[in-house]
Amino acid sequence: MLLLGGTCILMALPSHAQQVYRIVGPDGKVTFSDQPPPAAGGGKVTAGTPGAGGAATSAGLPFELRQIASKYPVTLYTGDKCAPCGSARAMLMSRGIPFTEKTVNSNEDIDALQRLSGDASLPFMTIAGQQLKGYSDAEWTQFLNAAGYPANSTLPASYRNPAATPLVVVSKPAAAATPAANAAPRAPTTPAAPPPSVSNPAGIKF
Repeated sequence: MLLLGGTCILMALPSHAQQVYRIVGPDGKVTFSDQPPPAAGGGKVTAGTPGAGGAATSAGLPFELRQIASKYPVTLYTGDKCAPCGSARAMLMSRGIPFTEKTVNSNEDIDALQRLSGDASLPFMTIAGQQLKGYSDAEWTQFLNAAGYPANSTLPASYRNPAATPLVVVSKPAAAATPAANAAPRAPTTPAAPPPSVSNPAGIKF
């Protein structure tokens, strides 16, 4: 990872994807591609625009701020050992901006970031469809102001942003069923009564 001004450069070649497909395979693995998968692939596909990362939860937000966050959701993409990412996060929190944070640490995360932003630099922020690459306090302030976010925090003291999650989440397969050998032993069955004697079809006892 290289540090250049307010940007952490991860690696890899630039990609200028215009349409990104989020593909969930049969095994639950999520991948991103600028090409739709074959129809017979068996995976679940969701098309989205580059930079779309979801909005922070609006529960507990003041009405006006909830309206702004719903219309112009903020998503921050960060990485480990990235000082500008910490500065970007601190700026959003100090200003009281509700945001969703996506971490970019694995090779799959980096590949997905390239497809979303056309670059491999962090921090990366989206305000609805607007993309901001590299941290600049003045530039970020300008765009947040244009979106209508208040200059000073109006968040209630109890509000907490959602926990940061990886950009690419790989689902683990469901646990295998318990083997029959480990099943509880069956209760012994009571033997059936013997049929009545042929010589005494009525079963009468004397």
